[in-house]
Amino acid sequence: MATFVDSKYSAAFSILIGSLSVAFSDVVVDSMVVERARGESQSMSGSLQSLCWGSSAFGGIVSAYFSGSLVEAYGVRFVFGATSLLPLITSAVSVLVKEQPVRGPARGVSLGNGFIESSKNNFTQLWGAVKQPSVLLPTLFIFLWQATPQSDSAMFFFTTNKLGFTPEFLGRVKLVTSVASLIGVGLYNGFLKKVPLRKIFLVMTLIGTALGMTQVLLVTGLNRQFGISDEWFAIGDSLIITVLGQASFMPVLVLAARICPQGMEATLFATLMSISNGGSVLGGLIGAGLTQVFGVTKDRFDNLAFLIILCNLSSLLPLPLLGLLPGDEPDTKDNTDIEMKSN
Repeated sequence: MATFVDSKYSAAFSILIGSLSVAFSDVVVDSMVVERARGESQSMSGSLQSLCWGSSAFGGIVSAYFSGSLVEAYGVRFVFGATSLLPLITSAVSVLVKEQPVRGPARGVSLGNGFIESSKNNFTQLWGAVKQPSVLLPTLFIFLWQATPQSDSAMFFFTTNKLGFTPEFLGRVKLVTSVASLIGVGLYNGFLKKVPLRKIFLVMTLIGTALGMTQVLLVTGLNRQFGISDEWFAIGDSLIITVLGQASFMPVLVLAARICPQGMEATLFATLMSISNGGSVLGGLIGAGLTQVFGVTKDRFDNLAFLIILCNLSSLLPLPLLGLLPGDEPDTKDNTDIEMKSN
């Protein structure tokens, strides 16, 4: 991306390879988190997930602070080249991880046959874990909850093509959303990690739907009638919505970590997150279809307000299926935040 990529196909291939590389290490990290969170109370699992995602949000703050200004000053290829060196930090940190080696098959076993047999056994174990009602039903809810249509792409073109937001300003918005993610993690860890999952999903979805409607004010220009500029309104809107979005997504991570059975931590958690991401992809595709139906393009935004309203109202559709989530499990005082004291 920093050197010879000059077409959409080569860019897509480069992004694919980069994402694949990140996915490998991400699955390993997830397995380490799930091993510590599995079988623990909701409060304990929530604290651990908050620590991990809070660290991720802090890294997002650092990157967002420099991304827009560096692109403005040096161009995108320089930024791609600089960020290509950052994964080396992960390689350096990996030597600090303490682990016990696991004995594999005998050296005399054929690598091809051993891999095929191992893959079959892993798939059988994975399917056996996924088809359990305690795993399948919450996974179905997560997929449907993520699969509601989205209008993010249309809003991006509106803010850049219609409102004229520059890359530097979008970098500032990204910085604000990263800070908001950290606030959302703190909100969940401080006040919501002991609240039943069903109640969190219900309340956060209702509040998020109502606040998501505020984008209509930006699209119609009503914010300027109240004396609020487009830039400040966009920053404030992104801040509030991201805080609620992160706080409502934390229960998904906690739930996925808690329902993973022993011995399948990395594989099952990665599968659950892939299903969740698949729901987001489906929601994006449905949103793209609705964008075309409403006649919204990169230059035409006459019906964008109606698209935003429909997408926000659709997020209420999964609420009748809250019964698919596990019931309330009160946390005991002795279990709270033990993981913070261990190791």
